[in-house]
Order: sequence, then structure tokens, then C-alpha cells
Amino acid sequence: MPPPPQSEQEPTAARSFFHRWIVTTFAVLVAGWWCDGIHIQGWKGLLIAPLILGVLNAVVRPVLLLLSLPLLIITLGLFLWVINAGLLYLTSLVLKESFRVEGFGPAMWGALTISIVSIIANTLAGAGSSRVVLQRFKRPPARRDPPDDGPVIDV
Repeated sequence: MPPPPQSEQEPTAARSFFHRWIVTTFAVLVAGWWCDGIHIQGWKGLLIAPLILGVLNAVVRPVLLLLSLPLLIITLGLFLWVINAGLLYLTSLVLKESFRVEGFGPAMWGALTISIVSIIANTLAGAGSSRVVLQRFKRPPARRDPPDDGPVIDV
């Protein structure tokens, strides 16, 4: 049996990585434009920050998730926002001049912005695991049973 055409195959690892990097780069750009306190200096900051953020998400985030599991359960997952903000702030500490986050407050807003923009961009691109499905169902027809005196019990 011949292999399926390229469009039906799963994306390659390089293509998947490149797509995630493009989406994250766009999200970081939006966060730098939208959030006061996040500054991107030149192309280096714009192109390298998402790479470092991706490496931190791949290496440090699983450890943080495991260590903060009780907080994640108690807050119903909202503590993920704090973890994402911490990783964004850590990215700014690594890059120093080309990508700056001026405090934890801007990091929180930046993390929220990056998450929302990434979800929207992945949904529009049809990639990732996020999907938006809109369905409209017809209403069931109204019941037209004849009026009765209630349930009948035969003895």
C-alpha cells in the first residue's frame, strides 16, 4: 500500500518545531506591544526570546509542575499562570538587554497575553491540540400529548 500524500501525513518534528516557534514569536511580539513593562530590543530579542522560552518550557516547566502540584490542584490550575509568568521573567533574566520584563506584574500580563494569542493562532492555523467547534442543534419538536388526569395505576 503506498504511503498517504504529504498533506495527510503527520507533520515532521522540524515542521512542528518551526510552527510552534513562529506562533510563540508572534505571541511574544503581541505581548511586547500590548503589555507595559515588556520591552523587545531589535530582532535578536524577538527571535531568541521564544527559543529560550521554549527551552525553559521543555526543561524547567515539568519540574515546576511536579513541585507545585498541590497548589495546582487547590487553585484548579490557575497557578499555571504564575508558573508561565515566572518562566517569562526568567527568559528576560537570561537575555538581559534584548528582552526585558520590568517586574512580576508585567510578566503575569505577558504570560496571559502569550497564552491567549498562542491558542488563537494555533486554532486558526489548525495546529496543536486546541480546537474551537461551533455546532447548532435543532430543537426537539414540542410534545403534543393529549391532556390527561395524571399517571394511571392499575391494580
